[in-house]
Amino acid sequence: MKTHEFVVVDIETTGGQVTEDRITEIALYVHDGNKVIDSFHTLVNPEKAVPTYITQLTGITQNMVDGAPRFYEVAKRIIELTEGRIFVAHNAQFDYAFIKQEFKSLGFTFTRKTLCTVRLSRKLLPKLASYGLKSVCQFLQIDLNNHHRAQADAWATTQLLAHLIEQDKELKQINHSMIDHELKSIALPPKISREEFEALPEETGVYYFYNEQDKIIYVGKSTNIKHRIASHFAPNLQSRKSLEMKNQIAYMGFELTGGELVALLLEDAEIKKHQPIFNRLQRRTNFSYGIYAFEDGHGYHQLFIDRTNKQQDEPLAVFESLEKAKQILRYKVDKYNLCMKLTNLYKTKGACFDYQIKKCSGACILEETPEIYNQKIQRACDSFRLIAPSSFVVVGKGRDNTEKTIVAIEEGRYLGYAFVDYHTWIKDIEDAKNYIKFFQDNRDIQKIIAQWLRKHPQTAKYFK
Repeated sequence: MKTHEFVVVDIETTGGQVTEDRITEIALYVHDGNKVIDSFHTLVNPEKAVPTYITQLTGITQNMVDGAPRFYEVAKRIIELTEGRIFVAHNAQFDYAFIKQEFKSLGFTFTRKTLCTVRLSRKLLPKLASYGLKSVCQFLQIDLNNHHRAQADAWATTQLLAHLIEQDKELKQINHSMIDHELKSIALPPKISREEFEALPEETGVYYFYNEQDKIIYVGKSTNIKHRIASHFAPNLQSRKSLEMKNQIAYMGFELTGGELVALLLEDAEIKKHQPIFNRLQRRTNFSYGIYAFEDGHGYHQLFIDRTNKQQDEPLAVFESLEKAKQILRYKVDKYNLCMKLTNLYKTKGACFDYQIKKCSGACILEETPEIYNQKIQRACDSFRLIAPSSFVVVGKGRDNTEKTIVAIEEGRYLGYAFVDYHTWIKDIEDAKNYIKFFQDNRDIQKIIAQWLRKHPQTAKYFK
């Protein structure tokens, strides 16, 4: 039977944002598979303020950490205790991400195999109402005093791990099998080495899969590139298409974006640019019809409905059925006083029906000038847009603490994004244009930005 050595870790922090918050306390217990053989615990000076709500939750005050060692002063001890051992925590992704970030700020890459006792408990203790540490400990009658302090939580997690692997011989064998499964649950593509996978960043950005002909076959985005790519390689998620994709992957690439919004925007642009064969989910398979615009020989802007797979231009809007598209276009005709003929809803060589009942101003027979009519068409086109016709930038996280991202919108139209120094002040939209990399606006981009603003309205900075 294989024997693992573990280091059980718990931390307390100033908050939940990995790139902004810092560790205030850390505790580690080394477990050799049978017993605890070493331990370490200390408060940590986060070199920033401890919020009141964190003090209320943990009992850790500013005075307690002001005199504590800084992370770099205890980093060597953490390296010694975790080297060659499996990093264990209850919700391991949280603790591991913070410690990895702390080491990154010191210029050191911290990489360890991880094991999450939340995931392991779900498999070995099915049907519990909750898998929070307190709930699991209550179920197993493990004492947990002083919850939300690193030493107490790490010790309880150590006992939880011991329970899961030492309950009896039969369960111990099952647990080692499950632990091995957790650690080996990534079945890498034939042409991808373990070293290449381990070198992937656990940060926000866009990633690429290439084939042997250097062609991009898949583009994705994630707030944790390494974890997202790992999910592509999980054996239990393999389908025929995913197997085919894995077999074609010759190498991987990525681009860090800092903020999640920029990752979403870049992903959309890259998919449209490269049209990767395995990005079929991003294609419009459920929206068969679109409303499009063009200028005719007399200078009038016309609207028409067509199948999306026949058009190269970007539609103003897409619909699941022809009838739904016609319904919306008729509504726009009534609301903006458009011509039925120039919206291709009424086929005639002369005046449209609405002209006869004085609802149309005569663009169909050249009575209304193109200049006047096109203003109405423009208002109708703008109404399809999902972003208000304002000029603003959306400010987000940069790729490190020295920069930020800006996404520029001019009168409701997406212009592009930029990485700028954290202290850069953008005074107006023209100023923003000096920094940004320009991209094409489209319906999908409008939807991405609109959804982002609904969830994160505070990130928008509007210009007068």
